[in-house]
Amino acid sequence: MRLGGCNLTCRWCDTPYTWDWKGESDTGVAYRAADELHALTVTEVTERLLGFGVELIVISGGEPLSQQDRVLPVVQALAERRVGVEFETNGTVVPRDALVASGARFNVSPKLAHSGVAEDRRIVPEALRRFGQLPGVSFKFVCGDLDDLAEVEELVERFGLSNVWIMPRGQSPEEIDQGMRALADDVITRKWNLSGRLHVNVWGSKRGV
Repeated sequence: MRLGGCNLTCRWCDTPYTWDWKGESDTGVAYRAADELHALTVTEVTERLLGFGVELIVISGGEPLSQQDRVLPVVQALAERRVGVEFETNGTVVPRDALVASGARFNVSPKLAHSGVAEDRRIVPEALRRFGQLPGVSFKFVCGDLDDLAEVEELVERFGLSNVWIMPRGQSPEEIDQGMRALADDVITRKWNLSGRLHVNVWGSKRGV
């Protein structure tokens, strides 16, 4: 489930249609919120998600934790049906205790300098420290080169992060493959995890529905 709106403006964002109403990303396209965002009730959302018949729902964005109070009833309803929930978040918003208590998991992806976002906006110590205290949390960083890995290492040491994943930056299979080869040895040396982008390998940059 993809929510609209984001508190960051990453220039290379691959889903700018969720937040970019001014043409701030590299695409230069100013999307219309009226075209991209669709209001649904808690019941409508819950029924649609249960209709997939899956055991895990991933809630992404945009930045989904900006709407965590609104989405909490959906998460709780899914939990009652034994459907797990994982949030993909940029790590700048502190999760509410009620959301944590619901059993939701978090895949935290702090943004690096190459995002073009000022550090005081993209790195929120209070939030990262809170996520670091939660069980089952993953920290995923999008990296383009070895300098990015050095920046990740500084954040890992600064905030005591664990379960670190590195994902190559790119929106085509060729870019992902090249990134994997460029980063793999140094990621392994640091004893981190390396992840590709399976949906890009299968569908390229085609937008989902």
